[in-house]
Amino acid sequence: MTKFNDFFNKLLDPFLRLVNTKAMLAIKDGFLLTMPITLVGSLFLLIANFPIPQWDQWMSNIFGSDWSAPLNQVAGSTFDILALVAVLGISYTYAKNEKVDPISTAILSLVSFLVLTNSFVTTESGETVNGVIPKGWTGGNGIITAIIVAIVVAKIFVFFIKRDIRIKMPDTVPTGVSNAFSAMIPGVTVMLGSMVVYAITSKFVGLSVTELIFKLLQTPIQNVSDTLAGGLFITFLMSILFWAGIHGPNIVMGIMGPILTANALDNQKIIDSGQELIIGENTKIMTVQLIDVFAKFGGQGITVGLLIAALLFAKSKQLKEISKLSIVPSLFNINEPVIYGLPIVFNPIMLIPFILVPITAVLITYGAIIVGFIQPFTAVQVPWTTPPLISGFLLSGWQGLVVQLTIILASTGIYYPFLLKQDKQFLLQEKEMEELNKNEEINTTLVSESTI
Repeated sequence: MTKFNDFFNKLLDPFLRLVNTKAMLAIKDGFLLTMPITLVGSLFLLIANFPIPQWDQWMSNIFGSDWSAPLNQVAGSTFDILALVAVLGISYTYAKNEKVDPISTAILSLVSFLVLTNSFVTTESGETVNGVIPKGWTGGNGIITAIIVAIVVAKIFVFFIKRDIRIKMPDTVPTGVSNAFSAMIPGVTVMLGSMVVYAITSKFVGLSVTELIFKLLQTPIQNVSDTLAGGLFITFLMSILFWAGIHGPNIVMGIMGPILTANALDNQKIIDSGQELIIGENTKIMTVQLIDVFAKFGGQGITVGLLIAALLFAKSKQLKEISKLSIVPSLFNINEPVIYGLPIVFNPIMLIPFILVPITAVLITYGAIIVGFIQPFTAVQVPWTTPPLISGFLLSGWQGLVVQLTIILASTGIYYPFLLKQDKQFLLQEKEMEELNKNEEINTTLVSESTI
């Protein structure tokens, strides 16, 4: 086992060096700042599209045919600025970690993003409307550009400040004023560079930088992520990292979360345009909801199935106690107690089911979408602590509940034989411990008697 761990760690080292770079940490932590607006937007979007038959008709009868317009206005005002929030959050986080002025860095990143994005839109009649910020590029379509701009601008700002290339003010000047003057030289550099890049791409390619990056990078990455193989690999990577003691979901979804979110927003745009989602033509199947709500509910590895099996069949004291302590947190998608308490980390018995169960969940959910049992996911999301079955129902109605229930049953069945083996091992350990304690008690008694 020690040799296997050493070999495994050697394989992980290059990956960990990558994900622990300053840029990757900023992307992971910075994108989390988009969560509040996406969850709030999802709440309003959920009310507008509640998964109950005749819901729209009931609400129309009460509030009128355009009852959902204000709700959609809120949803659109959150999801359609996702790239703007991401560029602010990522650059702010990078600068904060480097201990330079994060506010100035974030503002410069936002300005750079806007410089690189067209400030006009073309109507269906061919008329050009100037002086606007096109929301088509400030939402999901601009995610990759936002990430690149945030990191590049933050690095430039840090470069100038840490080398003291700035306008210095006397110590008596207020900090806010001093920071503003310090940001002028890197600010001019960033804006000038952004202008030059925008001019080049517009003249020679006929596209803004945001459009070009979307075409060359984001679309291929989204297409790769929107495959069954892509979803299975994401799930496998999260499980194997967590088994190795590294929080795989945080690392992997910190990188893939923006892409999978963009997939869901693409589906929402199709719905908003009045079109129907058609599998195999215009629909993204692999989205952030499929991973978060169906492939890792109850925590990575869907260990709720393990806990159910333990509560029903475990005989060892250790498994019984761990399952009792872990079941309630697991219902709210927190499974660290069982991950580290059983433990599952570096436990060879639990490696196979811990990887196999989420993969099975992806296959079940993917298949349910393909056959039309549940609809592809759109912008609606639920808070990550929403209990299983409830989260499935909120996203996909009773069909989503059924899919999650099926996954729970599959999880319980897959974990069962491995649980029995683990339980048997614990029973042997407990028996050895009892015999050891008895021998110690006998020895203690004999020593006491001999003393008397």
